[in-house]
Amino acid sequence: MTAVTDHDRDRAEGTEGPQGRSWDDGLIARRAADAVQGEARPKRPCDDDVRPQVEAYGLPGSPLRPRLDALRELVGLSRARLDGDTLAEAGRVLDEASARQRLSSRHTVVAIAGATGSGKSTLFNALAGVQISDTGLRRPTTSAPIACSWTDGAAGLLDRLAIPGRLRRRPVQGGTETDEALQGLVLVDLPDHDSAATGHRDQVDRVLALVDAVIWVVDPEKYADAALHERYLRPLAGHAEITFVVLNQIDRLPGEAADLVLDDLRRLLDEDGMAVGEHGEPGATVMPLSALTGHGVGDLRELLGRFVQGRTAAARRLSADVDAAAARLRPVYVAEGRPGLGERAREQFADRLAEAVGASAAGEAAEREWRRNAGRACGTPWLRLWRWYESTRQLGGGLDLMAQALAPPEEELTARQRVEQAVRQLADDAVDGLPAPWAQAVREAAVNGAKRLPEALDELSRNAQAQAAVGGRGRAAATAGSGTATAGSGAAAPDTKGASAGGPGRPAERAVAPVAGALGGRGTRPPRPAWWPAAVLAQVSMTLLQVFGGLWLLGQIVGVIEPGLVTPALLMLAGVVGGPLVEWSCAAAARGPARRYGQEAERRLRETAAGCGRARVLDPVAAELARYREVRERYVTVTEFSTTGR
Repeated sequence: MTAVTDHDRDRAEGTEGPQGRSWDDGLIARRAADAVQGEARPKRPCDDDVRPQVEAYGLPGSPLRPRLDALRELVGLSRARLDGDTLAEAGRVLDEASARQRLSSRHTVVAIAGATGSGKSTLFNALAGVQISDTGLRRPTTSAPIACSWTDGAAGLLDRLAIPGRLRRRPVQGGTETDEALQGLVLVDLPDHDSAATGHRDQVDRVLALVDAVIWVVDPEKYADAALHERYLRPLAGHAEITFVVLNQIDRLPGEAADLVLDDLRRLLDEDGMAVGEHGEPGATVMPLSALTGHGVGDLRELLGRFVQGRTAAARRLSADVDAAAARLRPVYVAEGRPGLGERAREQFADRLAEAVGASAAGEAAEREWRRNAGRACGTPWLRLWRWYESTRQLGGGLDLMAQALAPPEEELTARQRVEQAVRQLADDAVDGLPAPWAQAVREAAVNGAKRLPEALDELSRNAQAQAAVGGRGRAAATAGSGTATAGSGAAAPDTKGASAGGPGRPAERAVAPVAGALGGRGTRPPRPAWWPAAVLAQVSMTLLQVFGGLWLLGQIVGVIEPGLVTPALLMLAGVVGGPLVEWSCAAAARGPARRYGQEAERRLRETAAGCGRARVLDPVAAELARYREVRERYVTVTEFSTTGR
């Protein structure tokens, strides 16, 4: 019996082919026209309606649509972080899904693939009920894909497979229940996957990537062929639900040999990772048959009928493709553990920056400065004169001044190293467990943000120095050890006017200058407690007692005042003893406020340095981690509703 092509029907009914011209092929066309005119079947409404009624994966409640949307968002968010080769397979799946969505959902495209001499063309003809594909001893017999469509409306699907009109056929249908169940089937006979012709293998690979299901035809001689298992069955193990594996030519096996071969075939499929659907479990369908004798062909037709009528093959194929793409992307999206920046990592980074700017030393220096101011205000004038004398004598030490001038460059190098170490440690904590591409992105964000961080911290110290210099330049010379560079911070001060000659053995004293800036610009003088004026008044009183007693005694010596040593001596003794006593009391009372002032200075400087580090390093790193968490959520959505268990 002669097969009738879709173009035969177009020519007989006066329609045009896909190229817009009436199809005419001489004798074949006339035979086709006669065959069509002789058919008395009623015309079904779906013959002329080639538009798809339902999208392939647009069924209500189908989990495939959100998975595809998530995969599309995943690819879009990852383009700036991953190379094109990594995302190529996911992009291909999205393109093929979009293309399949626009085509008929009433049709299921099933390819028949196999090795040379496996009998796939014979099975193709047996399922179609007519000699369509050539068979014989010559190899290879099939040189191009041939399609057989049980219903109209599959032109778009065949165009997608690039099957020309001359290779599109129609089967012979006897009106049985099995034939009715096969309505919507599009069967494609492929060339040999192990053909010596490279073009044939390329066609097989191209069509297999586009069809909805595959029937693999194996024979007793080549069912364990490594080329079949390693190149096709193993990579397509996730597509088990749309895979049929039929052991053909069982008529050549004697006795129970067919069952033994079939069991061994199942074992090989299990080793390939392909689930075998047995006892109602989802998986590949494995069955024996003989296309030559017809044994088992009817069972295969019934299985195909139920498979086609389910109209879920396209969605299953696309879902399996998404699973495969997600499996390839797993190494670049799935982290080991829970990467990110915890509170401990943030606190350690802030501590390292505080150490780099010398926050602790600044707090200690601020505490000493507060106590020194209390001593200047509440101390005896004679002790203040002595301190002034000591400071002026130390200012003459040129070697000490030169040593201090040479110290900042070394400290700056140390501070820069500390900042870089802090940034590296932060990046290491943030990328712990992250996939390599995202770890690289986080490191780059940290390094780029830290490029100007040492300079920013140095600018912070210089601003504090400028505020400290207003109204306080003279006092730096009056107080030994006060300077303009930050101790331990390594932030060099280029213009150190009024830098004291404090010895190199007291580097913490140079941290006094940034305190004013760290305390929010309150000025150079530390705040005074409420008892301070009373202490100053008491010290002035003690000084006046000393002066008054001394003048009284002097008047008695020169004879101006009547003699009487007891009263002036007591007054002078009270002033001499009371002055140091008042100073000691003030020093004891100043310890608490001075300590709080130093702690506040350290806290403010620490917060300022932490804010600078947060803006330049922590925020960019946190943004990269947030992007990773976002794409990870999309990846979870892609894999959440997997139907293959991969």
